[in-house]
Amino acid sequence: MLQGVDDRNAALSIPLAERMRPRTLDDVIGQSHLLAEGKPLRVAFESGQPHSMIFWGPPGVGKTTLARLMADSFQAEFIALSAVLSGIKDIREAVERAQIVQANGRSTILFVDEVHRFNKSQQDAFLPHVESGLFTFIGATTENPSFEVNSALLSRAAVYVLKPLTEEDLGQLLERACSQALDGLSFDEKARAMLVASADGDGRKLLNNLEIVARAAQTKKTAQVDQALLAECLGDTLRRFDKGGDAFYDQISALHKSVRGSHPDAALYWLVRMLDGGADPRYLARRLIRMASEDIGLADPRALRLTLDAAETYERLGTPEGELALAEAVVYLACAAKSNAVYNAYNAARAFVARDKTRLVPEHLRNAPTKLMKELGYGKLYRYAHNEPDAYAAGETYLPEGMAEPGWYQPVPRGLESKIADKLAWLRSLDRDARKP
Repeated sequence: MLQGVDDRNAALSIPLAERMRPRTLDDVIGQSHLLAEGKPLRVAFESGQPHSMIFWGPPGVGKTTLARLMADSFQAEFIALSAVLSGIKDIREAVERAQIVQANGRSTILFVDEVHRFNKSQQDAFLPHVESGLFTFIGATTENPSFEVNSALLSRAAVYVLKPLTEEDLGQLLERACSQALDGLSFDEKARAMLVASADGDGRKLLNNLEIVARAAQTKKTAQVDQALLAECLGDTLRRFDKGGDAFYDQISALHKSVRGSHPDAALYWLVRMLDGGADPRYLARRLIRMASEDIGLADPRALRLTLDAAETYERLGTPEGELALAEAVVYLACAAKSNAVYNAYNAARAFVARDKTRLVPEHLRNAPTKLMKELGYGKLYRYAHNEPDAYAAGETYLPEGMAEPGWYQPVPRGLESKIADKLAWLRSLDRDARKP
């Protein structure tokens, strides 16, 4: 009897996430786009021949589990390295172990978690052994492998993109854990929805949070969890925000595109979503300033000033009071007339200057602070615009000699730029009249 109690206590000492780790491919929850019948990863498991691969996806979606199941499926030795904790010495020891396993007639799967944390030389250390077939390489990364994994290693591995677990997936995982490992712990509808939402697609986080709640429920001698108990146990951990990597930049992209698309509610949603999750408001303010220049520009010059004011207001008030000024800026930007004419003109000018030769400043535009410069004719033929009719020197040239009018800035027919376009058209007509013989 005591032995049974000891075994149960030992089992309970193992983290819930580890206890719930799938033992077969059919136990895996989620990733049906890869694991359903006829889908790529299912086919890889059933092929009889493992190949090197990279699992790319957010935390807690099964990358390590799938690598372990791959080793089990092919009865291969499983060697795991963490790029956060390992170095060249650990890679060398893994290679030596794989050589011993190979000498005994078995294959090896080498799993590298967070492979993007390895530098180029560390990643290169795997290449000759992948090519020789000493081991099958499986890397896991939360970052885009196109940017973070060496091209040579990437070319030798199939990339499988894992998706965040859906609410349905997380609900299934919650029910399985409650029934199999937590003696039937149950949640009311609102608490269940809150716990599932807190995981944000991360199965491991769901199980870690569930384990905390289960211990609290045991202390309170209850098997029913409500919102109050959940909030008491988890507090701020009820939300997760990826402050770096793809999730962060995806949300920034959504905010920017919502502003550009003139959808104030969507823009507010993404702003508040990021603030709620812990994004730095100063960073968001800088991005809003960029949006004012890139997507609104001279169609509404007030947008840039208002956004700068919002950034300054946040600096003075801080969180949470200053966040309202950022919200005001977001709504204004989303509703403002849109123009990327200045953005396009600037990029065109940069590209031209980068490839063009060095052109001299025309003599009439040069400054002449010394007698010698005046004698050389610097500024001699310059026409002072304020002394000209309409304060415009019609027909004057301001570009280097021999350079054609590039026409980079093309105002859009929206907001203030429509009036700017009319003015520029009128000034160009004055130029044409002045240059007529």
